[in-house]
Amino acid sequence: MRQETTRSNGLGSWKTPPLDTLIHAKKQAFRDKFQKVFQLIERGYSDEQNEFAQRVFSNLIGGLGYFYGESLVVSQWSSTPSKYWTTGLFTAVPSRSFFPRGFLWDEGFHQLLISRWDVGLTREVMTSWFNLMNADGWIPREQILGDEARSRVPDEFIIQNSEYANPPSFFLTIESMLDSLDPDRPDEVDKTLKFFEFAYPRLQAWYNWFNATQTGSLTGSYHWRGRNITTERELNPKTLTSGLDDYPRASHPGPEERHVDLYCWMAYGAGVLARVAEEIGENPLPYRTAELYMKQQERLDQLHWSDKHGFYADFGRHTDAVRLERQQAPRQLKPGQPAPQMPKVRVVDRDPKPGFVNALGYVSLFPLMLRLLDPSAATLGQTLDHLRNPNLLWTDYGVRSLARNSALFAAHNTEHDAPYWRGAVWINMNFLILKALKFYGEQPGPFQEKSQRIGQELRDNLVQNMYRQYQKTGYVWEQYVDGEGRGSHPFTGWSSLVVLIMSDF
Repeated sequence: MRQETTRSNGLGSWKTPPLDTLIHAKKQAFRDKFQKVFQLIERGYSDEQNEFAQRVFSNLIGGLGYFYGESLVVSQWSSTPSKYWTTGLFTAVPSRSFFPRGFLWDEGFHQLLISRWDVGLTREVMTSWFNLMNADGWIPREQILGDEARSRVPDEFIIQNSEYANPPSFFLTIESMLDSLDPDRPDEVDKTLKFFEFAYPRLQAWYNWFNATQTGSLTGSYHWRGRNITTERELNPKTLTSGLDDYPRASHPGPEERHVDLYCWMAYGAGVLARVAEEIGENPLPYRTAELYMKQQERLDQLHWSDKHGFYADFGRHTDAVRLERQQAPRQLKPGQPAPQMPKVRVVDRDPKPGFVNALGYVSLFPLMLRLLDPSAATLGQTLDHLRNPNLLWTDYGVRSLARNSALFAAHNTEHDAPYWRGAVWINMNFLILKALKFYGEQPGPFQEKSQRIGQELRDNLVQNMYRQYQKTGYVWEQYVDGEGRGSHPFTGWSSLVVLIMSDF
């Protein structure tokens, strides 16, 4: 290992350094670049915390992989699954051991961090994803490519439906790339602008697909498709398409639903599209007009502000009076026949009524997280109060996904499905909250100081707890419950955003 090696060919001989010398040099080059990009030591973090951040980031970027195969898809034209075209995908993954495949909305968060390290990698990854788009502008949300990948995924998640969406989180990455255009690096700027020229018509098609398939029954509203309207086993039918899986929505799904998070994604996406258009010499007016229309306080509040509850909410046919109850076994059994174990089913004790859904949590925070609120809006102040209230969303470890006083807080959705987005702290959503708090902390107005103060507290809580849990367990986790790591581990997908939390806030 330590001896130099002499090699030769027809042109002569040369010496190569010992392998351990090369490895040491590569490690040092990584550390030097990491420090230059993220500057954690200058921000006051210890050598041990800096090492933690390096390991987290290297696990994310080390999870980049190339996958090849085809998805199984159903559509409005065919209820029989058929194979999507055979294709490759270059992408990061949420967890190499548990989720070794591409997830559409996860990838937008992954690339926030990777683009800071090497925007060229991000351009390649996003090009690969956009090449999966069909003629209508739809991208399959979970990339289970080929038989080997399908063998590791439960049957219920394999089939992709071309009417079902996923949050367009690549708009987050695009915005970050726009913000990072550096005139002192003209070659890199030129490459990114060429990428935007490639991506722009695809982003348009994607945005138009949402407007063609995910609009609500009320003009200007939006509605995630894909909820199960006939289920008897789920306490609250999941909305997998939203990315927030079991987060409580209207108890009785239907076409009258209005989903505040999707509305915010569309308003935010319009603004990002307008900025891209401006950079590449296209007409930004249609998207700028849509953004301004959807960001009108009166419009947003009319669709989603609940005066009764005092927060932004979904709308639909809803009742909190639902529970899971085990069915009774048949009364007549054959002699010697044991009583069967009967499943739990949903029981509705009070009929649903049209109205806002009483479920304060991440969905309620989307107008804040995607920075749609006017800095002087009273609803911004109320939202900040809810966020910082320890009896609702605030913890010493991050902001909860669902308020403690919610009817479904920490509730199983079926007798076998443990709570997922019902109180746990998720790092990607906390990152968006911090980004919003930084934004409002820079805007003159009545909530500037409060935004700054909450942002500093939240950053410290997140970093200290994730580092503490890493020291205790050796892992970064999918979610955190009462400070303890939960779910998949190692989960160095969007939980790796702790590195940007340390660097940016």
